[in-house]
Amino acid sequence: MDIQTKLKDLPRSPGVYIMKGLHGEIIYIGKAKDLAVRVGSYFKDTGDERYAARFLSKKTADIDCIITANEKEALLLEDTLIKRHKPKYNISLKDSKTYVSIKITVHERFPRIFITRRIKRDGSRYFGPYPSAQSVRETVKFLRGIFPLCVCSEAAWKGMTRPCLDYQMGLCAAPAVGLISEADYKKIVDGAMMFLEGRNRELVKGLRSDMKAAANSLDFEQAAKIRNRLSAIERMLEGQSVVTHRPVDRDVFAAEGLEAVLAVHALFIRDGRLTGNAGFIFENSVAPLPESLGSFITQFYKPGRHIPDEVILPVRLEDMETIAEWLSEQKGRKVSLLAPERGERVRLLALARDNAMEGLRKKASSRSAAQDALEALQKRLRLTNNPRRIEAYDISNISGSHTVGAMAVFMDGTPLKDAYRLFKIRGVVGQDDYAHMCELLTRRFRAQSAKDWPQLILIDGGKGQLNIALAVLSELDVTGVDAAAIAKDKEGVDSRRKGERVFLPNVKDPILLKEGSAPDLLLRRIRDEAHRFAITYNRRLRSRTIASVLDSVPGIGASRRKALFDRFGDLEAILGADTEDLTAVPGITEAIAVAIKNLPFLKDRLPGDSR
Repeated sequence: MDIQTKLKDLPRSPGVYIMKGLHGEIIYIGKAKDLAVRVGSYFKDTGDERYAARFLSKKTADIDCIITANEKEALLLEDTLIKRHKPKYNISLKDSKTYVSIKITVHERFPRIFITRRIKRDGSRYFGPYPSAQSVRETVKFLRGIFPLCVCSEAAWKGMTRPCLDYQMGLCAAPAVGLISEADYKKIVDGAMMFLEGRNRELVKGLRSDMKAAANSLDFEQAAKIRNRLSAIERMLEGQSVVTHRPVDRDVFAAEGLEAVLAVHALFIRDGRLTGNAGFIFENSVAPLPESLGSFITQFYKPGRHIPDEVILPVRLEDMETIAEWLSEQKGRKVSLLAPERGERVRLLALARDNAMEGLRKKASSRSAAQDALEALQKRLRLTNNPRRIEAYDISNISGSHTVGAMAVFMDGTPLKDAYRLFKIRGVVGQDDYAHMCELLTRRFRAQSAKDWPQLILIDGGKGQLNIALAVLSELDVTGVDAAAIAKDKEGVDSRRKGERVFLPNVKDPILLKEGSAPDLLLRRIRDEAHRFAITYNRRLRSRTIASVLDSVPGIGASRRKALFDRFGDLEAILGADTEDLTAVPGITEAIAVAIKNLPFLKDRLPGDSR
């Protein structure tokens, strides 16, 4: 059935439409309160100059529709299908790789606080997202200094008889050993959540009341603790801008597009103060702005995330009332979705818009710089093609065992993390770097068709590794792919030729990388990313192996092993810790700590990463 016939049969009902390309691949998913009108608007010759209408109609070879009972069902179904199919031309807010949130497990008896990249329907409260993991770590550290929340679960408290190190540092109230009641701990949790929600006036007022009550009852130690919390919060508030004198929570979103790039910027206003902001960049965004923004809002306010009283948008959405109703249901009271035309809200939109425009400018600037670097790299390495897609490969092993391979991918000078791949090397026994690289490349190029091949592959190694790569490409009839190998410094090399070198096919002498050169910096960055990826995977496998050895220590099970790794990070740090540090971990008694220290054979199982 052709497109025009399908258009005639579209129902006048709410639902979700799915646009497909020539090969049946899903390229765009949208929702509509009237499927016939919305989908038909893409294909009618009405003089519509919208880029989305022209672009998507040309790309679409087939359309499927799913009718829903109402607009709210269409809203939720669209979000579910976008997450499942990841269409190329939909915007997708990816928490797992890019943004972090603060999580408080409010459903637990003594809630914990930690940082996460995944939001789940588990009854916890989530705050964010935040683009900078480093700033979030600093926020959590600052917050725990004021509100000493624990990070260990009750399962890790078994056998614990004295407070942990976090208690000694003032970062935990030590509920594990009964140093705080459940009611008093709840007050700390409530204060931390009020702080993260930006309800600082209410928080300060409550703390002052609690401090006065503690002083009146002659509990001067508690009054002093509350006074210190007040001082820290008030110092923080001095650095926040007052943007409105109305004590209302608002999220303000501005969106600006340039060609197929969409920049969304959010301002978070709590109690009239600007408490934070976040910028988001989406490529391949060709849908009309109201559609893209509506999809963004649905993805942004996931269950568990703080929802303000007002959400301010730069344009009206077709399903504005539906989204407002959905947000109100999640919040438990009315949420207003507004597209103002005058007043202080317009001023806030202008501030957000300036930030969105700056995000677009930076993106365009980085694109231009990346393209210049790629063109320079093509000339410098005498490549056949402009290396828009570069794949770097690295091998990592532990003394010849647990050998793993990693493939890092850069597209237009930027990491394309969805395309990264990991390989367990299975067909080679022992330590043979050439054979390992041969297996990795063979498996990689057999797995995908020519349309997915890169313009350049970058091998970590020297002439030998490069020759292996060329042999694999030749055997598999891979054409149009350039190859190069990058080797690190070697001791004893003539000082005139010291430095990192790039080996090229049919070229006798390697190219010496220069410091500060844009194309050479890009090569190093790609090589280092592949190395990082391989090492991370290798360490994960090593931790699994070592975990079984730790389990052989009497008294260590899954929860205590996890507590050890949560505290120290890896086995080297566990073995290097003294008995006192080990016993500070919940559940680790002195007898268990001594047993761990009496495992010297473990050190022989942990040689450095072999290259």
